[in-house]
Formats: sequence, structure tokens, C-alpha cells
Amino acid sequence: MTQKESGETMEKTAGGQERRAGAGAGGSGNTLQVVEFLLGREHFAIDLFDVKEVVEYTTITKLPNTPSFIKGIIDLRGEITTIIDLKERMNIAEASTQPEESCRIIVLDEKNTKSKIGIMVDDVLSVSTFDIKDVDTKSAAEVGEDNWILGIIKKKAKEKEKEVNELIIWIDIKQLLKDIDQHI
Repeated sequence: MTQKESGETMEKTAGGQERRAGAGAGGSGNTLQVVEFLLGREHFAIDLFDVKEVVEYTTITKLPNTPSFIKGIIDLRGEITTIIDLKERMNIAEASTQPEESCRIIVLDEKNTKSKIGIMVDDVLSVSTFDIKDVDTKSAAEVGEDNWILGIIKKKAKEKEKEVNELIIWIDIKQLLKDIDQHI
């Protein structure tokens, strides 16, 4: 971590980018607020303030001649919103056992995207707050070239009267979707 002149603490993400420590969704500096969701059986999270809302699945109109991760478009209260299949975008090959109609759509905040974008996920679990010390950013840096993985969150959970750490992959949705606009 480094200190900026303004006194705010900065940390390097796995991709080498700088971000305010505890910057996830206006935390107190020592906390991170995220939206937790499922893709297949794996747990993922994105910063709470990258999210505008979560909506139920609605009929998606397919767009011709687009990459396979672009599911299509929906009419969300009169606004055309592009829907991205996050499993396809992240190359998660595990086929879902649930029908597409039971998926959820996380609509992203337009301040972070150049157009209206929603990401399709298998399920949205919760909005959670974690202590920044429960986030391992070093392991994420070792994963590979995927600079959209910010860290691994260790969530304490009880499993049959025993406390275990559930691992949640914290992703930078802006980095993951930065080239989407050239495909739409």
C-alpha cells in the first residue's frame, strides 16, 4: 500500500492498477462492500457501487453478428440494455443445471460503462461487507494474465458445526467489460 499526498491509502490490484484501499462501495477505508453472485458453483463478487440494480430474467432479443458472450438486448423500463453472459465472457465452461429463465440480471451503473449494460448471472446471493484484511490480493496476482481479478475474499461460514473459509473471487467488472462497446 502507498500513501497519496491527499492522505488516502492506495493499494495495487492484481492487474497492477491502483485503487483506494477499502474503496469498494464507499467503505470506511477498512471495509469492502460487494454484491455476491453465483456462476455455476463458484462464488464471485463485484463492488456494490458498480451496481445499479438487480432484476429478474426477462426475454432477451438476440443480436446478429455479435460475440457469443453478448446475449442480446432487453427493454428495461423503456431503455435498451445490452445483456452480457458473464459465464461466457469469463470462459466458465460449466453448464448450468438451471433454466436460463431463473437467472438474474445485474444492471451496472452507467457511470462505469459507456452504455447501458447488464450482466447475466446464475443467482444473486447477497450484498455483503468484508473487512479489507479478509481480501487476499496477492493470490489474485499469481492467477495469471486476468487483470480483472482483484482478489480472493475469505468469507467465514459454518458447515456442520465447523467454521470454514468460503472463497469468493472479487472481480473488476469495469476491467472485464472494458472492450464491450466495440462489439455492440
